[in-house]
Amino acid sequence: MDFSLPYPANRSPVMARNMVATSQPLATQAGVDTLRRGGNAVDAALAAAITLTVVEPCNNGLGSDAFAIIWDGQELRGLNASGRAPMGWQAGRFAGRRRMPDTGWDSVTVPGAVSAWMVLSAEYGRLPFADLFETAIHYAANGFHVGPVTARVWQQSMPLYQRFADFVEHFSPVPAAGDLFTRPDMVGTLEELAATEGRSFYHGPLAEKIVSAAQAAGGALSLQDLAGHQADWVTPVAQDYRDVTLHEIPPNTQGLAAQIALAILAHHPLPPLDSAELIHLQIEAMKIAIRAAFDHFADPAAMRVTVDELLDPDVIRAAAQGISPLASPLPPAALPTSHDTVYLAAADAQGCMVSFIQSNFRGFGSGIVIPQTGIAMQNRGSGFSLQAGHANEAGPGKRPFHTIIPGFVTSGGEPRMAFGVMGGHMQAQGHVQMVQRIFDFQQNPQAASDAPRWIVHEDFSIGLEPGLPTGIAEDLQQRGHLVSYDGNVNTFGGAQLIYRSDSGYISGSDHRKEGHAAGF
Repeated sequence: MDFSLPYPANRSPVMARNMVATSQPLATQAGVDTLRRGGNAVDAALAAAITLTVVEPCNNGLGSDAFAIIWDGQELRGLNASGRAPMGWQAGRFAGRRRMPDTGWDSVTVPGAVSAWMVLSAEYGRLPFADLFETAIHYAANGFHVGPVTARVWQQSMPLYQRFADFVEHFSPVPAAGDLFTRPDMVGTLEELAATEGRSFYHGPLAEKIVSAAQAAGGALSLQDLAGHQADWVTPVAQDYRDVTLHEIPPNTQGLAAQIALAILAHHPLPPLDSAELIHLQIEAMKIAIRAAFDHFADPAAMRVTVDELLDPDVIRAAAQGISPLASPLPPAALPTSHDTVYLAAADAQGCMVSFIQSNFRGFGSGIVIPQTGIAMQNRGSGFSLQAGHANEAGPGKRPFHTIIPGFVTSGGEPRMAFGVMGGHMQAQGHVQMVQRIFDFQQNPQAASDAPRWIVHEDFSIGLEPGLPTGIAEDLQQRGHLVSYDGNVNTFGGAQLIYRSDSGYISGSDHRKEGHAAGF
């Protein structure tokens, strides 16, 4: 592995036998403290995730969804803890609408993050479930200093939610960077979740408060919807790419898009790193993968094509052969996406590795905050389509298309890297860029994270991050791509990566976030 740092961010990779990498330093510290107290990587990941609901509310919360991939020392397992649509979303509920609501109760599906914590702790945790809440409760009660990235996103998000009185009461006044912010309404909620091992969220007083708020506002979410929720163990989809294998959670997530793109790229010789030729190939492969996601990815029970059909070697080979030196734009397709997610990874000296992601979807989510609880409800229902007959058409009991994806790489059947690139539509594209940089070009995780990125937007135009030479933009334009530079750092996501070496772990944390990797 190359340990040079060729890009301006110039953070150093972190190396240790136990490791945590998250988007917020206080959450990373919570994870590391958990490891030092005798917890394993799962305990550390959960302590960090629970802390993030307090200290990074503009991206996740108690009302989020979650997914995970875990290497338990012997096998790789996936967990789909995304929630389903209320059973009250019967035909006609969205009549007259062209697209799903972005906010309000008709964008809310059953939150699954708490169920992920429950299942993972019960299956793998060493420490008592309640212990994982101590840091989050401390920051909710005593306050946390708001980071500059969080403060900026918080400020930018507020105009969207001004009509939600409970939201304004809980999240105002908007803090500036460095301000101490407390969340007293969350304290009792976190304590109740800790004491009931999460059950109250789906079967007890917290569930009753959530449903009471829904009914008062005309929402369809019911006690039966919450009680019927279940996080599902799934087998991650495995796709070979040159000498490694990329593993992703199967649909309803978009992880398969990264695998389609890499499978296509494996049919082409490898151009030089950071060259226009390489980026052109990556973009063309990604266009095909994105179109497949828009057309086909949904609740697996509703999909009309299978994962195996989408990764069929003959189909992939034909797609790869169709890529020419010129751009081949595809017609755009419209599924809503968002940039607001938290991703984290953890690994311990015994070999357990966790790739974990949880998200509200759009910033603070739906705008719904359950009174006196601090529970901000996600708006994952806005990821459904209202196109009649589409596999992802909104319907009762269905899981919506999800942008959030934890990634994992193995080599020769052994774990090699837990990683993710938070950022909505960017996530699968970030997975492709990280895998190629680290495993094709031997960049260390921090350098791979620091490198300037490209993105294929929803309309198939191309965004380039400042730092990519103008010569690359000119070359891509000559090939027929619609190219522009995008100075919005949020566009290009935030990576957290933990790479397993022969003697420990090597980690990188994205400079685009307040992220931090630490270990011992």
